Amino acid sequence: MDTRYIFVTGGVVSSLGKGIISSSLARLLLSRGFRVTIQKFDPYLNIDPGTLNPYEHGECYVTDDGFETDLDLGHYERFTDIITTRANSITTGRIYQAVIDKERKGDYLGKTVQIIPNITDEIKRNIVNLGETGDFDFIITEIGGTVGDIESTPFLEAVRQLKWELDKRALSLHLTYVPYLKAAKELKTKPTQHSVKQLQSIGIQPDILILRSELPIPQHMREKVAQFCNVSSEAVIQSVDASSIYHVPGMMHEQNLDGLVLDITRTDHINEPDHSAWNLFLQKLETAHRTVRIGLVGKYVQLQDAYKSISESLIHAATYCDHKLDLVYINSENVNDDNVEKTLSELDGVVIAPGFGNRGIDGKLSAIKWCRENDVPAFGICLGMQCMVIEYARNVLGMTEANSTEMDPSTPNNVIDMMESQKNITDKGGTMRLGAYSCRLADGSVAQKAYGTGIIRERHRHRYEFNNKYRSLFESAGLMCTGENPETGLVEIVELPRLKWFVGTQYHPEYRSTVLHPNPLFMSFMKAAVEYSNHK
Repeated sequence: MDTRYIFVTGGVVSSLGKGIISSSLARLLLSRGFRVTIQKFDPYLNIDPGTLNPYEHGECYVTDDGFETDLDLGHYERFTDIITTRANSITTGRIYQAVIDKERKGDYLGKTVQIIPNITDEIKRNIVNLGETGDFDFIITEIGGTVGDIESTPFLEAVRQLKWELDKRALSLHLTYVPYLKAAKELKTKPTQHSVKQLQSIGIQPDILILRSELPIPQHMREKVAQFCNVSSEAVIQSVDASSIYHVPGMMHEQNLDGLVLDITRTDHINEPDHSAWNLFLQKLETAHRTVRIGLVGKYVQLQDAYKSISESLIHAATYCDHKLDLVYINSENVNDDNVEKTLSELDGVVIAPGFGNRGIDGKLSAIKWCRENDVPAFGICLGMQCMVIEYARNVLGMTEANSTEMDPSTPNNVIDMMESQKNITDKGGTMRLGAYSCRLADGSVAQKAYGTGIIRERHRHRYEFNNKYRSLFESAGLMCTGENPETGLVEIVELPRLKWFVGTQYHPEYRSTVLHPNPLFMSFMKAAVEYSNHK
């Protein structure tokens, strides 16, 4: 197969947006009719980000096949509608684990196991195998970190080797930062020059440079960068701050990024790009005049990337409802019964965020109680749904000590309990109930009306579940279990039908929302919030 490989690296500083550039390029190539996928190589030694604190790494994204991954895979899927798998997310930990496992089995018997060639060969194998297992015209491989990081060195060496081996089928795209010195009132390209020299010293000559900047970069400055970095002037592209990340594909297309990629890899321009559906979304995003105000109640609000998929799903839904989103992050540790009305009363809808552990739980319970009693649209996700169950048990069913055994192992009313399959598991990494599972929806329920079907598949990440021992008690008191796994009977959705919109899901619907296909349940919630806003 004549698959082309695009390697995306970064320099100067991290968090420049390699994932957004990779996703945007994939979107452009897809719009031309090419078959594309993206993978991320992260240089940390963790096997996956599943055990990382969200303050360290942002949200943990989950694939259909149940792999915990970097949040950039969420960007990949939201921009492209591609369903990613564990093959799209590789860490140094996985690479080393695979090599050490082979060594223990005797695969290298008689040989010394080394970074080169063993580690680099394993990296190359993961890159090339993705091309061989799928029918792809292009594979975009994003290398995490920045050039010069010790951790990234084996990945860059693998890229150097593959560029040599694949010749014109491989392309290097390097993203750097052009800072603006306010005191001198000047943009400075020297950091970019040094970054490219570092990449060249490794043996990689970039084919395309993308310069991130807060301000437009003059043409003469881009030509200077081209001369210093041995890159053609038309292959030096600027990426200026945009009002939305969803404008980046258009900004890249205006500078012919997709055309350059096709020319450099000697690929026929089979079609002109079709941006009609994407542009319709952007048109709605830019022309919406009314605002819907949503509160997100969670404990990781200091780092908004901790809830990235939720915030983006809300943007998708608000945009298609012809509204701008005003998302208010609310620290659940600061919410209580005394201040909850003041905190939430100006909102049109409230999302109770997922999470783990006891910290901030009381604030979530206060927020849920206020929303329920004041009939404000409320959406609980994973732990948020479990908190809806606990709050109802305490304040409606009279079980004042009801709780989850995660929070209180000795609670007399364990309305949320550890799943039976989880009780003998001791390892923390990759052992939760992960990935896509089926859910049967009750006829006439809010969820069934939203999805327009009776069976759905959504992604999960949890160890605890609704305790079915209490199901009849809850339903007789009005909290209905309207979604369940058809094989196990696990309750996936709870609703209060008497309210405008009060729904909790054990699964994570935010993992299945994309720009072109917003998640139906987020759409239903947003419509309810807009309706509430119009009549309050």
